[in-house]
Amino acid sequence: MKEPIFTQKFILTFLSLLTQAIVMYLLITTISEHATALGATATIAGLISGIYIFGSLCSRICSGRAMETLGWKRIAVWSSAIHCLACGGYFFADSVGLLLLVRFIHGLSFGAASNAVSTIGRSILPKDRFAEGCGYLMLATTLAVGLGPFIGGQVYNLFGAGGCFVAAMIMGFLSLIAIYFVDVRRYDPATCGKIKAKEIRQDPPEGINRYIEVKALPISAVSALCGLGYVGIITFGRLFATSENLMHIFAYFFLIYAFILIFSRPLAGKIQDKYGNKVICYPALWAQIIGLTALALYPSTITVILCAIGCGLGYGTILSANNAIACKAVPTHRLSYAVSTYYMSCDIAFGFGPAVLGFLVAETNSYRLMYAISALITLFALPVCVYALRKNK
Repeated sequence: MKEPIFTQKFILTFLSLLTQAIVMYLLITTISEHATALGATATIAGLISGIYIFGSLCSRICSGRAMETLGWKRIAVWSSAIHCLACGGYFFADSVGLLLLVRFIHGLSFGAASNAVSTIGRSILPKDRFAEGCGYLMLATTLAVGLGPFIGGQVYNLFGAGGCFVAAMIMGFLSLIAIYFVDVRRYDPATCGKIKAKEIRQDPPEGINRYIEVKALPISAVSALCGLGYVGIITFGRLFATSENLMHIFAYFFLIYAFILIFSRPLAGKIQDKYGNKVICYPALWAQIIGLTALALYPSTITVILCAIGCGLGYGTILSANNAIACKAVPTHRLSYAVSTYYMSCDIAFGFGPAVLGFLVAETNSYRLMYAISALITLFALPVCVYALRKNK
């Protein structure tokens, strides 16, 4: 009989991840408007929005080591508490400088909290259903992509920025309470007994291994490249749709994207567990390549829908599948490093990708060319994926 995935621990961890991600998307879609009201220019407002991701990236570099030293649960609780309190800091950020500082601290706490909770979530999954379980677990972030902006927009319209900060605090508090009641003593290297402690002492991390998991780098690079291909949709999709008179259908892009993921991720996980990584990874990359290419060459209602499906089957599936590959490639006491390395790669793509693609748009004045290049970037991920899967047999 197969071990169950939907245990009490899983549900609480899922809830913690969901509410964490809702905080991020709730604020990232409204903070620029608030910053503009404080007197920030459009450029500074963009910096205020993006510095959250930079803070997250900084904390991910150190959180793997911190989790090994202090324990997964301790880091999860402490960073989740700071993440919740930082939401209250926005009330006191009455200048652009203070808002930048609060956003950076908030990002720091989010990176550490999401690393720790994600590590806990993966440690409690049954090994024979690991990819399937990862698919279900990462549905938390998928739902947040839709729920966060929706909640943020509605609350901002009704109560302004202050209402958004209160909503974020409530979500942050729920995340803290949920992870507090997850028992991980069997898995946490800091508390799981003498055998694991001895294992860690015999194999102390040295050099770069003190901060990242080298084994996770190749497959993380695949996700970063795929994410770089996808980030142009998030950043410039509305502008592109407006220029092509496609806003009527692009408004449903992320709804279609999320709908595809809700059904595809669990199925993809089952297939990956049963038939291997190649059966999922290669078709996923091709799906995104086809979707982006079609959108670049023939912008229309049909190709917007095709691109939403392609990106859902592409980046949406790759994000979960490759995460499972990265985590399965390492022993339990290195799991926190693998999770940290994987999400650092994704943060780099989403942190610097918009600037690179924005420069391309500014130089060429063509969104179509940008999406064609995004398709080429995803195509380049294919040979990297071939190499990564060979390294993780």
